[in-house]
Amino acid sequence: MVCPHCQGAERVFSNSWAQGELKQYYKKGASKSTQVLIDVLKENKIEGLSLLDIGGGIGAVQHGLITAGVNNTVDVDASAAYLQIAQAEAEKLGYADKASYIQGDFVQVAPEIESADIVTLDRVVCCYPDMQALVELSAQRAKQFYALVYPRDNILMKIGFHIFNFFAFKLSSNPFRTYIHPTQEVDAIVQSNGLKQIFHKKVGLWQVFVYKR
Repeated sequence: MVCPHCQGAERVFSNSWAQGELKQYYKKGASKSTQVLIDVLKENKIEGLSLLDIGGGIGAVQHGLITAGVNNTVDVDASAAYLQIAQAEAEKLGYADKASYIQGDFVQVAPEIESADIVTLDRVVCCYPDMQALVELSAQRAKQFYALVYPRDNILMKIGFHIFNFFAFKLSSNPFRTYIHPTQEVDAIVQSNGLKQIFHKKVGLWQVFVYKR
């Protein structure tokens, strides 16, 4: 089934967008919130573990964790442009033989996705309308660690996202939207799947959560 939201995401996260993000990565490295997520996971014993990176973008989490000893990675993303760049970077960094890539809406392709020791969703929850399905299905596939970066949940952020959606997407008839999902609801779904929160930090407009089974 075709997902209008995913089609809209493909328009937003185009090759030009992805290339711009890659240039920023070369210039400044991973974003602050992404780097916090990577650093927290690196503090744990992750050598030899597997990674499932949902909505992996240009592959910043994959690059950061593979150098810390992660054994193999799977990247699931709705954007073909992101996947192409992530794969090209993996080849440059010498771990292409340990990486695989799947294009599609994770919720729809989840039955085909195997569990991994580490599951990450870096700035993905805010880009998906059905938070419950996304978090539920991804948390189920985390054998040891589950890590997320998503927006802080407050009234100012909600107003800001509403305005942003109107001018960035609604006016151009793009079905893609960004979302402020309730933090307590996200946390409850994760913990109901047997994962315990071991880290939480607010980083600018974002918040980083790491859980352990």
